[in-house]
Amino acid sequence: MSARRNIPNKSLLSPGDYDEDAESLRSPSEQDSDSEDDEFLRNSRTTLELAEHDRTVLNDEEETEKLLMRGGPTQGLRRIFSSSSSVKIGKRERRRQRREARHNARRAQREKMTDSGEFMFEMEEGHRDDESSLLSRSSSDLDSYIKDYTVDEPQRVSWLKLALVFSAIFVLFLIFLLGAYKASRATDPAALLLSNGTALFAPTTIFISLDGFRADFLHRSLTPTLRQFITEGISPQYMLPSFPSVTFPNHFTLVTGLYPESHGIVGNTFWDPALQEEFFYTHPSVSMLPKWWNAEPLWMTAENRGVKTAIHMWPGSEAHIGGVEPTIVDKFNGSEALPRKMNRILELLDMPGLENKTRTDTERPQFIAAYVPNVDADGHKFGPNSTEIRTTISEVDHMLRGLFTGLKDRNLTDIVNIVIVSDHGMATTATERLLQLDDHIDLNLVERIDGWPSRGLRPKRPEDLEVLKTQLEGLANNYSHAVEVYTRETMPERYHFTNNDRIAPLWVIPKTGWAIVERPSFDAQEALLKGEEYHPKGIHGYDHEHPLMRAIFIARGPAFPHQPNSRIDPFQNVNVYNIICDSLGIDPLPNNGTLRLPLKPVGLHSDTDAPAVETPSDPPTTETAVSASVAPAPSRTAAAEHSTTPTMTPGPHPEENPEEDASNENKHSSWWGSFWDKVEDLKDWAGDVIDTVKDNLP
Repeated sequence: MSARRNIPNKSLLSPGDYDEDAESLRSPSEQDSDSEDDEFLRNSRTTLELAEHDRTVLNDEEETEKLLMRGGPTQGLRRIFSSSSSVKIGKRERRRQRREARHNARRAQREKMTDSGEFMFEMEEGHRDDESSLLSRSSSDLDSYIKDYTVDEPQRVSWLKLALVFSAIFVLFLIFLLGAYKASRATDPAALLLSNGTALFAPTTIFISLDGFRADFLHRSLTPTLRQFITEGISPQYMLPSFPSVTFPNHFTLVTGLYPESHGIVGNTFWDPALQEEFFYTHPSVSMLPKWWNAEPLWMTAENRGVKTAIHMWPGSEAHIGGVEPTIVDKFNGSEALPRKMNRILELLDMPGLENKTRTDTERPQFIAAYVPNVDADGHKFGPNSTEIRTTISEVDHMLRGLFTGLKDRNLTDIVNIVIVSDHGMATTATERLLQLDDHIDLNLVERIDGWPSRGLRPKRPEDLEVLKTQLEGLANNYSHAVEVYTRETMPERYHFTNNDRIAPLWVIPKTGWAIVERPSFDAQEALLKGEEYHPKGIHGYDHEHPLMRAIFIARGPAFPHQPNSRIDPFQNVNVYNIICDSLGIDPLPNNGTLRLPLKPVGLHSDTDAPAVETPSDPPTTETAVSASVAPAPSRTAAAEHSTTPTMTPGPHPEENPEEDASNENKHSSWWGSFWDKVEDLKDWAGDVIDTVKDNLP
């Protein structure tokens, strides 16, 4: 190697200098063809001259290849397959290899010279002749020079693009695998099973409705169990029912996600013009026929998908809807004791489940719906502000305490979902807030009256419709504080109470706390004179957005993995269906709801900026309670003549001032009721303290 370095007149970039076999591998013809290259390389050349020489050779070879291809495909193929062409192509390939070798050698030389500082000095200072020649070059030559020394850059960019493409493909493949994995888990029941230590539970939800449980009942110091449940789960401050805010329409909305106009149960009572029959909720022999129920409830959807259900007294569950029965149905029993209801739910959970494949006939239900009518019943009977309703609320809360204790004892607190709702609220009524309908319209023109407390009017003849409209317009103008009057077409859009023939063409809707009566069932004027109390003392069915109609929604369980005490915005009960379906892993049918799991909390109930708890006035103070709506009955003669001008003289008895008396009585009742509420709150507080002490005794 040292002898080679001392050979004069030899360029370091000559192939023979770094490859001893370079000349021996060349044939004589190749040597002849490359004589110009060899002659050029024998003399010492600058880097720029070598680059220019390489570029010229490449251009010449490209021109040669173009000339070879101009003869057309046939001639080109002949040349390709001819022996002479093979020799030329072989020679070009060898020349390309030699050029690459020279290029590598030059690169090595530059690196070596850079290390010694000589090459850097040449590039910075240069020789005079090189500098002049460099300056004389055109910009295109400089571009060629730059391209010659960046020949590897396009290759680098292409590899980068390929890497990006393959990375994208790899990511998409991973997404596909993840989707397939999730789909396989969703279709594999075993992947969703949870164990309490002794049994396996598929997704299971207990759905409890507390009929008539008004939202502000939670803030009367009567419900420590429900209050604790709120701190452990997720809930809005209240949930809105659907209009009309009565039991049967709202319970069917809860299990279908549809407005009453869509599922067809438009009231507790209504007339169907197609069937020419009346639906009356207290007549199960009629109301529990499947022809009335025109939507698929959740238990039917679940059973069709292999999810077993148990329905305990839920309104409509005995109607054989769609020919699909729940696995277990408990018929309505209004006198059932609350402890028995609690034990029944726990009995259903104790049934054999998926861990016992030999008992599929008694397999544990995944969906348990239970109906609790007690608060509604006593609210109607005694009023929502009565001592009796306070006792009932406490008893219902105690029942739920027993249920939660049973779940804890079975290690099911974090395995079973619990969703507690109500269907509507309740408002206090009074004899002073009654409107005698037959004093304002001619009921002889009315064929049927639907609904309660709202009154849907169906005229006997088509021509009677306009007469009744005119009479109702006068009623609305004179008693706007007591009622609202609509046709089916002018019904507020937010009611969603138009698109169904079961909805009567004319409606008189009382303001919250008011009631509409007709003789002979009740004579308001006579009741005022005799001091009789109007019953029921509590009524619902009003504008579903009124604060006294607000319901509740509270949820906890594995399907609700939210921070304890989470608060969500209030929503309407058409959304509950989707939530229950998601908790069970069932795809819901098309419906009017929009919420899906997971719910999106907006904060905690304990946040300092959380909305203040609202306790609505009952009866409402914004609507004047006056007896002026009570008018003397029209004469029998006028009624017999089908008078189209109803009597609308709302005067009190000439010897009395019922309005003033009612006002004084209301003031007295309001003060005394407030005092009594405080006494009851004190008693409840003392009772809670005593219960706490008892619970902590050894």
